[in-house]
Amino acid sequence: MTSAVSSLASSDADNRPIVLQPSGWPMPKGYANGMMAEGRIVVTGGVVGWDEHSVFPDGFVAQARQTLENIRAILAEGGAGPQHLVRLTWYVVDIEEYLAHLKDLGRAYREVLGANYPAMALVQVVRLVERAARLEIEATAVVPAR
Repeated sequence: MTSAVSSLASSDADNRPIVLQPSGWPMPKGYANGMMAEGRIVVTGGVVGWDEHSVFPDGFVAQARQTLENIRAILAEGGAGPQHLVRLTWYVVDIEEYLAHLKDLGRAYREVLGANYPAMALVQVVRLVERAARLEIEATAVVPAR
């Protein structure tokens, strides 16, 4: 823990949270095992992939991209960006649909949020409140205090 805490001061210059990776654990792909940050917390509700007119695009990846763009817009309202993300919780109605599109999802993720990989969880649910939604994501970001 002391190495993560001592490196927190050095991360303040680039305003990024610290990735927590226990020694000897395998490196996760596309997410972090844990994150540590200090500052103002920005939290979204469950965000779905509709546009400003409540219209969903067709397809899982298109909805995921729009969801991530919506999250980025909410973060910006709170003075945060993708580099401040510390957690994403994904809710999907079909985990097989998610797994079938991993490559395209990864591309869409990087195009919208860049190479910022916070702690993440993925949960399959029976359905979402918005019937047309294929997924919903909650985000947490920490903006460093100035």
